[in-house]
Amino acid sequence: MKKRKLDCDLKSCMYCQFCIAEWLPAVDANRQLVHIKKGELLFKEGEEMTGIYFVNNGIIKVHKQWGQKELIVRFAKNGDIVGHRGLGADTVYPVSGTALQNVTACFIPLDFFMASLKINYDFMEKLMLFFAEELKQSERKMRNLAHMSVKGRIANALLLLNNKFGTKPEGYIDILLSRQDLASYAGTTYETVFRIMSDLAEQHILQVDGKKITILNKQAMEMLTNNE
Repeated sequence: MKKRKLDCDLKSCMYCQFCIAEWLPAVDANRQLVHIKKGELLFKEGEEMTGIYFVNNGIIKVHKQWGQKELIVRFAKNGDIVGHRGLGADTVYPVSGTALQNVTACFIPLDFFMASLKINYDFMEKLMLFFAEELKQSERKMRNLAHMSVKGRIANALLLLNNKFGTKPEGYIDILLSRQDLASYAGTTYETVFRIMSDLAEQHILQVDGKKITILNKQAMEMLTNNE
């Protein structure tokens, strides 16, 4: 992982957007650019937290060990914050962040980040609302793991990805995931994802071309999350 000074517009992420203008020169002096290649870790579960990251370019999967399996908690794209789950009494990362493609991210040291919260009330309010929404999503995910059918969880995972990343002009979801990553996101197995997606493709609900997944019938997908 390489770190160097970052040359950006100081406008692209939540941090810069909601910090006061007078604080931005200090941000510029303290931030660093981090570059990692596809498959490399940005931070690792169990390691001491040293700072917060804002994704400048690329996609990060945030994941943790769940028994012998991996559970993907969320995906982060351009402008998103990652590493924040380490905030608290014990500053240890409870999750890992791995690049799904080559990634550049803005690293903010922990002490400077905490100082930013004391100065920038709009950013602190935005961060609190983000934490509240993320907590809701985490609780919903745990409920789904307990009560939703596997087919419903896979449909829900694809709908969430479609909403977050949008689609390419050709119609497929603008994130290319392996079947294993999709399984880890939905809380199931590779074999189950393969079988259910094949079934949905035969029903013309999905179109699958390698890692390219197109939702053909959104209403049918939503019914799977509600009724199964």
